[in-house]
Amino acid sequence: MEINKEIDESQQGSATVVKSDKPLNGKKLYLESYGCAMNFADSEVIASIMNSEGYATTSDVHEADIVLINTCSIRENAEDRIRKRLSDFKNRKKRQPGLIVGVLGCMAERLKQNLLEEEKLVDIVAGPDSYRDLPNLVNEVGGGQKAVNVLLSRDETYADISPVRLDKNGISGFVSITRGCDNMCSFCVVPFTRGRERSRSPETIVRECHELFNAGYREVTLLGQNVDSYRWNMTSKGEVKDETQSTTNFAQLMELVAAVSPDLRVRFSTSHPKDMTDEVIEVMAKHDNICPYIHLPVQSGNTEMLQRMNRGYSREWYLNRIEAIRRIMPDCAISTDIITGFCNETDEEHQDTLSLMREVQFDFAYMYKYSERPKTLAERRFEDNVPEEVKGDRLTEVIDLQLSHALAANQRQIGKTHTVLVEGPSKRSEDFFSGRNEYNTKTVFPKGEAKKGDYVKVKINECTSATLMGEIVEILPPAKK
Repeated sequence: MEINKEIDESQQGSATVVKSDKPLNGKKLYLESYGCAMNFADSEVIASIMNSEGYATTSDVHEADIVLINTCSIRENAEDRIRKRLSDFKNRKKRQPGLIVGVLGCMAERLKQNLLEEEKLVDIVAGPDSYRDLPNLVNEVGGGQKAVNVLLSRDETYADISPVRLDKNGISGFVSITRGCDNMCSFCVVPFTRGRERSRSPETIVRECHELFNAGYREVTLLGQNVDSYRWNMTSKGEVKDETQSTTNFAQLMELVAAVSPDLRVRFSTSHPKDMTDEVIEVMAKHDNICPYIHLPVQSGNTEMLQRMNRGYSREWYLNRIEAIRRIMPDCAISTDIITGFCNETDEEHQDTLSLMREVQFDFAYMYKYSERPKTLAERRFEDNVPEEVKGDRLTEVIDLQLSHALAANQRQIGKTHTVLVEGPSKRSEDFFSGRNEYNTKTVFPKGEAKKGDYVKVKINECTSATLMGEIVEILPPAKK
């Protein structure tokens, strides 16, 4: 698992009107997504599947005939929030007979019997590989039965489906390039909920990126649990599967996507330290529209801890990858994931994490206390024996250190000029725009003559640990192809 970052706010269904192969049937679908970017991308696939059967999407839950909740199992508190939400919908069903409620995604895969039979919270349970079956599952419920399909697939990538874009800004889009995960990190439930890793054909990925650009999007993020292990027509050992077809690795795929347009920014998430090659970094350095930003989760700075986590690399190897990034692409921003209080973590191992943070000086970090998940290797092999108070204290140390590093990194940008993609109005004022610079830092500035979707040069005047503030010095014209 790499890509699962819990998101505090859910993303709800959009009321965007989309084309359908069938006439609309008068029924409305409300989608709500929790967890990682992959879940949000999956919800767009789900909307497309249901739309092709005549269901319109809506952002108003009160007018919905079907409510589908796309869920996350990465941490216990994520599941607790979703259970509460499902309980709210169960109560709504008493006031709205005929309302169909379904739970999808990782939580559905893990808790199918509990949700259907013991807690009676939902009518439909569908795992990540069964979304094509949703129209049939809805029909089963219409016939008075509960419906479930949580079969995992070795082949399903939904490559032929054009997602219905549910995002609100219409500027940045997600494109899935792989599904599933073959890494067996001992703390992670993803291999058990999303199945084995498989790659999507490069032709369909590039086509989707073209469609996004033509629809006005100016940034795509290529998604996978481990994008570096993307292999088309290759085995995990790099052997060719079909001699009549070409092969594509992740570095080559990025080049294909970068060629869509110089005005289309390319990002990706998430890399795995054991698989990131110099070739990937070299391709990034070669193309101006591939953003110089890498999310490279370390989880711990201690080699023995990394072995318990089954991460497949050592502290030394991780630092080797950091050195390669900074040698090939010196201005690249780097972020990470850190878990505190994993099984048997000693104070010395925790100190090793702090020392690695000081050595690398991450620009951003996602930081969590360890939360044991059922069915994982850690649950079977180790005891969750670090007291919650100690986990919390260590997490506080990690957060405080990271905030100081992030603030220092942003302070170094004062006086410099960055290229920012305008994403929309700032949350705090309609007089300001916000967007991210090439290094993935949120940047806020007065609107001036710019409009959403423009690339602008912004001179940085001040900052916080999370945000840069400045003023537009130039609105960039479209790039020449």
